[in-house]
Amino acid sequence: MQTRNKFFDDMSQLMTNAMGVAQGAKTEAETAMNSMVDRWLANRDFVTREEFDAVRAMAQKAREENASLLARIEALEAKKV
Repeated sequence: MQTRNKFFDDMSQLMTNAMGVAQGAKTEAETAMNSMVDRWLANRDFVTREEFDAVRAMAQKAREENASLLARIEALEAKKV
């Protein structure tokens, strides 16, 4: 009876160790994948959110200035006629 308990204890220990190894491999794979994605993104010319927002604000300001200038031009042309 003791040999069976020893067998099951050994099997239990083996499974516990295997789960630890599998967890370690999962963590290592996730780290490697994250690193690869970070490198891939860094090599692309993607803009940051802050840069995007700044350019969007500049474009909005330019559209407003264009509308204002168009109104002034139309007012000046109306005076000439």
